[in-house]
Formats: sequence, structure tokens, C-alpha cells
Amino acid sequence: MCKMTRQPKIIVFDLDYTLWPFWVDTHVTPPFKKKGNEVVDSYGHVIRYYKEVPDVLKWLSDEKYELGVASRTSEIDGAKQLLKLFNWDKYFKYKEIYPGSKVTHLSKIQKASGIDYKDILFFDDEQRNIVDVSKLGVTSILVKTGVTRAVIENALKIFS
Repeated sequence: MCKMTRQPKIIVFDLDYTLWPFWVDTHVTPPFKKKGNEVVDSYGHVIRYYKEVPDVLKWLSDEKYELGVASRTSEIDGAKQLLKLFNWDKYFKYKEIYPGSKVTHLSKIQKASGIDYKDILFFDDEQRNIVDVSKLGVTSILVKTGVTRAVIENALKIFS
């Protein structure tokens, strides 16, 4: 991999349809729990994430990137519970999970970190969020079918 001229100081991910293929407030039913090696909802339905996400989060963490999540879901407890049950909590220094504009989410991450917007890389599946957050000066990447290593590597090239 070629050396990049510029790297993000924080990488922020949306949750629904970015790290997992559902809306946590409508498609699954909390509370969630571990059942063997799987996570299930209150009806016993297995909850799945996009296949490459655990490896991508570990890789970015190993590369010493600071990571955050920004989710507009109204199912705040359920989203946080899934992050814990998937064992992803350890990767995210910043967690902004509540309804409202992604601009608010990213503003809080920016304030908490002291990092300039231009040094943040953001992934989301919704065009309106990409448009709103881009206006802050954040490099924002539209994710069509979940986060993969290829999506991240391409985004890092765009960022640099």
C-alpha cells in the first residue's frame, strides 16, 4: 500500500445499513442477548452485521485510528447493546447515538476530540447525511452495501 500524504485523525461510522444491514429501531426487536456465539433479538432472530466489519474495525484500531459512531436511531439502548454484544465497543472512542441531524453528532465529536472537521472521515448510507456533514468540511463517503476493507481503502485514498 502506498504511503498516503494525509490521513484522517478520526473515522466515524453510521450504524444502520453501514455496519449492519438493518434499522435497529424497526427491523429487529430489542433487548438483544448472546445465544452461543450469536446475538439474537427478543424473538430469537439472529442479528447479523456486514461480514467484513469486525476485521475492518480491528484493522483500523491496529493502525491507531480513533473511531466513532454517529447514529440517528431512536433505539439508543438497542444500538449500544449491539455494539457491546458484537464486542465492537472497545473500538469506538466517540459514540453519538440519538435522533437528530448528523451535523449535531459530528459537531459533538469534533468538540470532544478537538480535531478539525477537515481531519475527520465519515461513512454513511444516506445521501442526505453525506450532504449535511460534507458542508462542515468533513470528508464524507456514501456506503452502498455496507463497510468493507475495499470501501475503507478507497476512502483513505480519496482523503489523502
